[in-house]
Amino acid sequence: MDDIDKMLIGLLQADAGQPYAALGAAVGLSGGAAHERVRKLRERGLIRRTTIEVDPIAAGRGVLSFVLVEGRAWMGATGEALLAIPEIEEAHVVAGPASLLAKVRTASTRELQDVLRRIFEIEGVAGTRTIMVLESFFERGLHVPHPANLLSDALEGEPS
Repeated sequence: MDDIDKMLIGLLQADAGQPYAALGAAVGLSGGAAHERVRKLRERGLIRRTTIEVDPIAAGRGVLSFVLVEGRAWMGATGEALLAIPEIEEAHVVAGPASLLAKVRTASTRELQDVLRRIFEIEGVAGTRTIMVLESFFERGLHVPHPANLLSDALEGEPS
């Protein structure tokens, strides 16, 4: 991944709906060349999908919780069962006090209780512990630094 690829990814992270002509102009390429670069980034798996960001509160899913799932055995096969529960946004096998961590968004605590019941019914689940979020300062995905910032970031880390 070179500097142009990093700039394209940064621009797409800010607004994935930009036309290729605008992307190309921003990085000094033609629209066709920018399109080809983005296609190659997708082929290499750096760009997994193009999507939109939905405000969960505006969409009626204002209750955010993290659920620690304790298992009786390895939780690998549990992923498909969790995937079937649409309120679960993410699920991760973890090390620590639980076997799995799930990010859950619901409309209400009553709906959260129903999700917890469905999780507990999954074979191999021994228990759950839930952490409800009161306020979120920010959420973000992987940030690819803009090439212009790479040198200044590196220099800031050097001793004077």
